[in-house]
Amino acid sequence: MDIPNLSAQPENIKSETNNFSLPLIIGIIVISLGIGFWLSRIYPTAKGKVASLSGQTVTETKSTDSISSASQLQVGTVYGSSDPNCKDTATGTVAKGSINGEGTHILNRPGGADQRASLTSSAVDLDLFIGKNVTITGQTNASKKTGWLLDVCSIKIVQ
Repeated sequence: MDIPNLSAQPENIKSETNNFSLPLIIGIIVISLGIGFWLSRIYPTAKGKVASLSGQTVTETKSTDSISSASQLQVGTVYGSSDPNCKDTATGTVAKGSINGEGTHILNRPGGADQRASLTSSAVDLDLFIGKNVTITGQTNASKKTGWLLDVCSIKIVQ
């Protein structure tokens, strides 16, 4: 005895397939990313301003990459990056060298040798600021060899 097929759909009719294919979805994503990239180049944020996550506008700092000599630096201009994690500030004169092998430069502050700070930076070329009186904004790092190891984010020439 043969059992009849009681399913609603006959076996020889194919079921509906999804009309979207993987290459089509990948193509749409690539095109969307390309359009977004070029729109950001055509319509950048206002020059000198950076929108922050909190909705406030922060003044952008200048990079030292295009500066070839210390004579091109201007008093009062902030050089480096404006990182919200950089909350520590110090004022003094930058000198080449390290304290007990820590840092690439030294910030000589008023008060003598025990007030000096060791400096490192990947955001600013500290060699341009040697001998200048500056205000530094940075992030304090742990060190057992020096009293204060500061990773410089931005630097402003005071005099």
